[in-house]
Amino acid sequence: MISVMIIDDSAVVRRTLTEVLSQEEDIRVVETASDPYDAAEKLKQTVPDVIILDIEMPRMDGLTFLRKLMSQHPIPVIICSSKAEEGSQNVFQAMRFGAVDIIQKPKIGTRQFLEESRVTISDAIRAARLTRVSKLTAPPPSPAPKLTADAILPPPGQTMAIDTTERVIVVGASTGGTEALRVFLEALPIDCPGVVIVQHMPEHFTAAFASRLDGICAVSIKEAENNDTVLRGRVLIAPGNRHLLLKRSGARYYVEVKDGPLVSRHRPSVDVLFRSTARYAGKNAIGVIMTGMGDDGAHGMKEMKDVGAFNIAQDEASCVVFGMPKEAIKIGAVDKTVPLEKIAELVIRAGNGRPV
Repeated sequence: MISVMIIDDSAVVRRTLTEVLSQEEDIRVVETASDPYDAAEKLKQTVPDVIILDIEMPRMDGLTFLRKLMSQHPIPVIICSSKAEEGSQNVFQAMRFGAVDIIQKPKIGTRQFLEESRVTISDAIRAARLTRVSKLTAPPPSPAPKLTADAILPPPGQTMAIDTTERVIVVGASTGGTEALRVFLEALPIDCPGVVIVQHMPEHFTAAFASRLDGICAVSIKEAENNDTVLRGRVLIAPGNRHLLLKRSGARYYVEVKDGPLVSRHRPSVDVLFRSTARYAGKNAIGVIMTGMGDDGAHGMKEMKDVGAFNIAQDEASCVVFGMPKEAIKIGAVDKTVPLEKIAELVIRAGNGRPV
């Protein structure tokens, strides 16, 4: 049984979430609080497995409470707030302070939204329960100024052989992936093969996430747009709530952003990206599957392996949730399983054709 505390100044939200979650056999709301001060008193008596936290509340805002909580007694926290959409700063402050997931509430129709989103919210709670959280520490120092690819090599030429051997890296991640991707991308050199990523993340958040990473990494990072070209030194991240496919025109790789139904209960889906990669890149692809709950990406990665791609999984010890990598390993889709900090090195070796 997963115990949950709900901290929200709206009595309607507290009551509705309690009713909605009571329908799940493995989840129980053990406490509700109207603001962080109320929550702090109740936490002295009851420590839940997961906290659902609003941002805008009286007496103390949710982000301040989150920072204090994670600095002293870390508990997996899911942000559930209408303020998340107002500005990416709220979202990335929450992630920087240690929130494990973000659920965006609408400003109107909240009760209906919560009732319709029961499966999403319940899955987020289950994933949060499995998350290993740690105490919040001081932020890292500001990065050195970033150079462009022109400092290392000239822009790529305009023509390429039709039978290309150019490598492409595709990555899938979910719970815990925002931090794992930062570690991975910071380690990539400026001339690495093009990278295409699906990270399970809500709509409106991925552009700011990409921009934040772009400011601290050597490679260029952006939210993918339809027909963006996959280039060396460039990373494209799937926009929230849209599928991302790798395509090829002659020797050029590019991406397609498209709507569609949920695949493996996700949009964007790692399976969609990996399947398109198997079709259009074949043995020229390097696949990476990172921390995350569920099995999204496992079957697509197996399709990649079947056509000659080289596939890497993050190991259990460095995963927040060893779900997606475990499922890919289980069905024989993975060539190498390594700690998070070794993935970039292995990807570059494979991309350069060196023994791995």
